[in-house]
Amino acid sequence: MPLFDSLQFDERGLIPAIIADADDNRALTLCYMTREALEKTIESGKVYVFRRSLGRLMMKGETSGHTQEVRRIFVDCEGKSLLILVKQRVAACHKGYRSCYFREYVADSDSLVVSEQPVFDPKTAYKE
Repeated sequence: MPLFDSLQFDERGLIPAIIADADDNRALTLCYMTREALEKTIESGKVYVFRRSLGRLMMKGETSGHTQEVRRIFVDCEGKSLLILVKQRVAACHKGYRSCYFREYVADSDSLVVSEQPVFDPKTAYKE
């Protein structure tokens, strides 16, 4: 079955995509893609996403240079989400961490703790 025939985009034309590191399978981020974003991702080999907050398509890393090179694309059993394995350049999180999932829940204290060190300074990567 062709890829786009198997996908179910939501009423806004979006599908969630988990981006994970191809080397260690660690989840890096969750983003949303339109059909156009997925087409550009497949054509270019770099991850493109639809930034809901900005209302536009963008390549991951277009500002910071921390791009994601696609290695493999998987579709869930119902065609409602994607898993994209990538080679991550520097980091995926705009807050300076390798992964957007850098805070861990600690049940004993009912709190979130930062569980890794930042790998870059966002102030130098994102000039505002």
